[in-house]
Parts: sequence; structure tokens; C-alpha cells
Amino acid sequence: MKVRIRLWGTDHQNIDYVSRQIVEIAKKAGVEVKGPIPLPTKRLVVSTLRLPHGEGTKVYEKWEMRIHKRLIDVAADERVMRQIMRIRVPQNVYIEVEIIR
Repeated sequence: MKVRIRLWGTDHQNIDYVSRQIVEIAKKAGVEVKGPIPLPTKRLVVSTLRLPHGEGTKVYEKWEMRIHKRLIDVAADERVMRQIMRIRVPQNVYIEVEIIR
């Protein structure tokens, strides 16, 4: 059995920090680990009219938010999973854990 861990958030440095900790824990325990595998970054772009634009040319402001993702596969081991659950995760990093056969 394997555990698939998905990490995503807006700050890639925090995601890399958490994924590094997960990989270190798995390697210290001697458990097979694959990853972190970087997944495509999703870009959310919002363009708005900049006010006041009056009768002149229209000026737009563009706002962008990037969502970075990582994927880590770890062999399912109860001891390792308990250590992974104790990791302090920053507020802007989200984690999803899935058990795969």
C-alpha cells in the first residue's frame, strides 16, 4: 500500500519546505518515497479597469495568483505517517492524503 500526498498553495517556498520535511522523515525511516513531483502551476488572472480612466485611453490593472502543486508517494507505514502528521504546516499550504493499493 502507498500513501499519496498532494500539496498545493500560493507560495512555492512553503510548499517546498513541507515536501522536504516529508521526504526527510521517509528517508530516515528507510521507507520508499517518490517525489516531490512538481505538477503544472495554475495561473488565475483578473484584469480590471483602473479608475479614474475618464474619456482617455482605457488602462487595465492585471492581478495574478499562482497555485503551485507537488505530489509525493510514500510507502504506507504507521510510524512514518504519525511523524508526517506532526509536521507544522504554514497557513497557505493545503495537504490532501490518499491511500492507494
